[in-house]
This record gives sequence, C-alpha cells and structure tokens, in this order.
Amino acid sequence: MTVNFSNIAVLGAGAMGRGIAQIAAQAGSRVLLLDKADGAAVKGRDAIIAQWQRQFEKGRIDEAQRDNWSAALLVAESTSALADCDLVIEAVVEDLGIKRALFRELEAVVAPTAVLATNTSSLSVTAIASALERPARMAGFHFFNPVPLMKVVEVVAGFKTDAEVCRRLAAYAKDMGHAAVQAKDTPGFIVNHAGRGYGTEALRIAGENVADFATIDRILRDQAGFRLGPFELLDLTGLDVSHPVMESIYRQYYEEPRFRPSVIGAQRVAAGVLGRKTGEGFYRYVDGEQQKSPEPPAPVVDVLPPVWVSPRAARRAELLRLVHTLGGQIETGAAPSTAALILVAPLGFDVTTVAAVERLDATRTVGIDLLVDDAATRRRVLATNPATRRDMRDAAHALFARDGKAVSVIRDSGGFVTQRVIATIVNIACEMCQQDVCSPADLELAVRLGLGYPQGPLAMGDLYGPTNMLEVLFNLQTVYGDPRYRPSPWLRRRGALGLSLTHQEEQS
Repeated sequence: MTVNFSNIAVLGAGAMGRGIAQIAAQAGSRVLLLDKADGAAVKGRDAIIAQWQRQFEKGRIDEAQRDNWSAALLVAESTSALADCDLVIEAVVEDLGIKRALFRELEAVVAPTAVLATNTSSLSVTAIASALERPARMAGFHFFNPVPLMKVVEVVAGFKTDAEVCRRLAAYAKDMGHAAVQAKDTPGFIVNHAGRGYGTEALRIAGENVADFATIDRILRDQAGFRLGPFELLDLTGLDVSHPVMESIYRQYYEEPRFRPSVIGAQRVAAGVLGRKTGEGFYRYVDGEQQKSPEPPAPVVDVLPPVWVSPRAARRAELLRLVHTLGGQIETGAAPSTAALILVAPLGFDVTTVAAVERLDATRTVGIDLLVDDAATRRRVLATNPATRRDMRDAAHALFARDGKAVSVIRDSGGFVTQRVIATIVNIACEMCQQDVCSPADLELAVRLGLGYPQGPLAMGDLYGPTNMLEVLFNLQTVYGDPRYRPSPWLRRRGALGLSLTHQEEQS
C-alpha cells in the first residue's frame, strides 16, 4: 500500500499524540513517537500496542495487522532521530512559546522538503509558523479526541502555507480513514468556531432563569433532536476545558458578542464543579452515573377552558388542528371570550411582547413554540409571561399533554429555547461562510462529524427556513437589544432571495 507520507514523527505522547500515532501506523506509515517527558513515549507506544492486542483478541484485526502495525511504531529519543521524516506532527501543550521553539528546533533537523504540522486547537497556525525560515511548509492538522473514533481532521492553512502542503495533508487524512476539511487560520477553525452557539446560548438562557439545566437539555434533545443536551455535553467535556475555549475565541474575535461566554461557567470553574470528572457539574454523578431529578407530571385539570388562537400565530392552521385533535374547544371569534385560554406562537418574540402588541389579556396568555413541526418532535414547549395565571398555565399544560407527549413549561423568553439556540447556531455558521473560513460543504461535514449535530448548521437553517431564522433573529434583537443576534449578511441575503443557505455566488 502506498501512503502519502511513509516516515512520520508525532511529538507528544498524550491522548492526542497517541491517537494520531495509532492511525498513522494503521495507514502504513513508519511512525516515531517522541515525548520529552521521561518514559512518556515508551508508555504511549505500549498503550497503543495494547489497544491493538485488544482489537486482535476481539477479532477486529488479524495477527498480521497487529504485528505489522506494532513493528512500524517506534520510540525516538530526541529530535535528531527525526532527520529522515517527511512529516512531523506536533501534539504538545497549547503554549505558543513552546510550540514555536519546538518547530525552530525541528527545522534545523528535518529535510527542507519535509512537511511540518501542528495539532493546535486554539492557537494561530500563522503565529506558530512565524518562527520558521520556511513557513510555507507548515499547516495545521487538527484532530479530535478520541482520534481513532472522531473521523474528521481540519487542515488549516496559515497565512504563508503552500497550497500543496494542505493538499498532501488532506490526502494523508484519507489514508488514515479520516475526512479532511479545509479551513483558514481563524480562531476556532471550523468545529470549535461553529460549536460556539450551542453551549453559549444555552448558558445565556439558563442565566436568564428561563428554565433549569435539565429542562433546557430535555428540550434540545427531544424537540430539536440533539444527541446530548448542552449541559450534559459540558459535563462530559469538562468546564475546565470548555470554558477557556469560550473565553479564548471571544477574546480572539475582539469580544464579538455572538461568542460572549457566561459568568455561570466562570463561577463553576472557580468552584471546581467541572462535570463528570469531579462527580459534580450541571448534574451530580454517582459512580459515573448521572443523577437526574424526575420530570414534574402534567397537572390534572377537570374542566379545560375554551381555547382562542391568535391570528398571528406561527403555523396557526397546524396549531388549530392540534388543539382540535387533543379535544380542546376552539373559539372562532375575532377576540377571545373572557374565559378563554389564549394561545400565541411567536417566532423570536417573547409572550409578553405579543400580548402587549396584540392587546391580549396577559393573565390568560400562554405561548407555544412551533418552529419544529409537531409531528417531528417528542416534546412540546410552552412559555408563560409574568402575568399568566396558574390555572391558565395548568390548563395549557394539561391540554398539550393529553396524548402522552412530553411538555415543558418555561418562563418567558424571546424565542423560547429551541428557536434561540438553533438560530444562533445557523447564524454563526452563515457568518463563517460569509468570512470564507471554509466552504459550505466542509462546514456541514465538519459539524456533522465533529459535533454530532442532527444536521449540519446550514442544512438546519434550510430545514426550518432561512426566512424563519431571520424572523427569529430580528425579533430577538428587538426583545434583547443585543448585537449578538444581528443576522449575518449570508443569511439575510439568501433568506431575502429564497436561496438555500448552502448557495455560493458565481465567482467573477
């Protein structure tokens, strides 16, 4: 088998370095593993070989594969042993000074034709490469942990990187069984940049006391289809990892409001409440098992009031059919009776604003989020306003739980939960395309493989409608007065013209 790089070195024998070394040997390369900590490279090599042995015992690989890969994985004692390598991949601590010094040392050892790559996730490739006499030979080659399972790698061009270097690295990623996506050297590259919307907006919602952590997680799993809720995900990765990334990208983008972190994260890091690793995060963990409080049951309401649906409600016809199917008595008058439960279904606005603008009795007004087709979701989400009476809240909850579907009732929020989070994710992705951080196709692929979202962010925007995304964002701006919700020109123009968010302009 011919491989694009036959002799490589991996510097750093931590989890990332071991993973890269493993898949490089499996691709057919001779791999030198080097770590300046005494014994670390030997331990790393032993751990990789033990992994292959377990795969052999389970019948996943044969004896020849195990032995060939093990023979190709060697330990280097110093950088001088790397002279014959045609690729060196650095995976050491995220410290710009350390990385620059290491690459200066490497440049004096390897051949002028050798490619140098950094696995940095947060530092500028251009800044690292500036230490080299030949910065054109260096690029970012960013893998995700665990490397053998996360099948995407970001190939990042620094300001002076030769395009051929990126082409060769992308081809080598394919040799290793990974999909390569091409990114410009911008903070967060693709995956960490695109992933800013999910956790930061959820933290903002929690910070407004709209709902507790578990409720927000339930909504985004059951209504929007995410595999893990944002707080489950933050507990899994650890706030000591996630919060500094939030702060770093926010600062590197000169305090761009879309990336603003939350004080909730900072406080919990200071308290050492980091997630699964500490036994307590947004949830408590006993023997590694998440402890969840039971969801409150739907209230029992003997007699439901009649239901009046606002003429301005999103998906009004669908909402009327749903109320009818659930056995609600629908009022058809131009205005609600004095006994009616009033339902509104805004996009981006909060229930308070709708009640005030439409001159509805706020004490009887409840909102329902209908961004997602009711047939496509496992949970309905209702929102009260500060004046909503308890009997009307309970009546709405009981009505929409009649068929057994889960219902969450939250406090008033512009855009509920799902609208806010999805619109933020889509908007950030659109701005990445506007800035030409990467192609729309690479963005979609990277997010699906790197973040495990139910769809890529642009496909998500197309699914729910670019015009709906625009309406949510414009109305969120009105409610909150915050520039974090300003729509990207990429989204605004495609929404106005009825184009897919993946549409690229013809180049002159």
